[in-house]
Amino acid sequence: MIPEIREKFNNDFSEKVYQEYLDDLNSVLKYPTDFRVCETPLFLSRDLTSELIKASDDVIAQLQQEDFLKKSEAAIPENLKVPNDFEHPPFFQIDFAITKNREKFLPKLIELQAFPSLYGFQVYLNDVLRKHFDIPVGFHSYFNGLNKTSYRSLLTKIILGNHDPENVILLEIEPEKQKTRIDFAATEELTGITTVCLSKIKKRGKKLFYAKDGKDIQVKRIYNRVIFDELERKNIKFDFDFKDEIDAEWAGHPNWFFKISKFSLPMLKGNYVPECYFLNDIEKYPDNISDFVLKPLFSFAGLGVDVEVTKEKLDAIENRSNYILQQKVEYAPLIDTPDGFSKSEIRMMFLWENKNDKPLLVNNLIRTSKGKMMGVDFNKNKTWIGSSIAYHP
Repeated sequence: MIPEIREKFNNDFSEKVYQEYLDDLNSVLKYPTDFRVCETPLFLSRDLTSELIKASDDVIAQLQQEDFLKKSEAAIPENLKVPNDFEHPPFFQIDFAITKNREKFLPKLIELQAFPSLYGFQVYLNDVLRKHFDIPVGFHSYFNGLNKTSYRSLLTKIILGNHDPENVILLEIEPEKQKTRIDFAATEELTGITTVCLSKIKKRGKKLFYAKDGKDIQVKRIYNRVIFDELERKNIKFDFDFKDEIDAEWAGHPNWFFKISKFSLPMLKGNYVPECYFLNDIEKYPDNISDFVLKPLFSFAGLGVDVEVTKEKLDAIENRSNYILQQKVEYAPLIDTPDGFSKSEIRMMFLWENKNDKPLLVNNLIRTSKGKMMGVDFNKNKTWIGSSIAYHP
């Protein structure tokens, strides 16, 4: 991306420093990282940073159209509709693949979600990375003039609302078993809230409670990390129904998990958006069908994605309204590493405090790969791949 910075980073790199970095990262919070952390961050050029911001603005402008918001209501399955929805999601993220058009690097939309992930962990990742590696002066991971202090303040305000941290919980299914549990630990450290398993919640009337230090504490606000796909797969038993009227606020209302999701992709257009269709809307398959990816609408973390699409596979699908067909995106060789170039995907992370303002770009994360896809299964025994962060000038 910026040849002189990349060359210096690679020349300075050593396995010893990388291991010290990982050891530090795995001990700074109560949980270690349960995913591979890349040997390097991504150093963005000014041009690509500008393109990423333009691409984000383009997507957001479409999402804020009244027509889009009306259509998005159809994304919520009737049996999973949660009452007391509100007008905008506080957490919003857009995933872009970094592609190349001639000599110019360009972002292409892969996915988007109104659901939080790693807002806490990326703070610690940045701190620990800077401790062990030489990050050029003037390069930042935060956006819009934020630093660690102001970012933490805004994140805490959005998660807590007007409540005491003791009355706010991070809600998850078996949190200690989740691959993102290090983020739960980071969020607890940053905001003072407690992570609680869904099965540990007690309901009395409309009030919810969790046990802490031998006492029942009322839950007044929920930082929701429960994914409905997992809830249905695991058939978890718990004391309240998401469809219940409860005396608690949502920090991230569950309905937005559906309303801004893969369901949104066929409704978006533009230079930064690949072709995408609802499978049940297609009367004739594209001639170049092998150039498309099949995605289930409401799975998470790449579950059920098929990159080897055929007419026979598509014909065999019964519940066609639950799938989209998205044009494949060709990731550019981006990061020069000791054993070949890796490809990268960047997640632009937003916080959305007020409806009348647009979402505020605050942070980012990257995933790097040398395989056919970004997932672990496609990158076994490879190095200089995994999760990290991007620095921009």
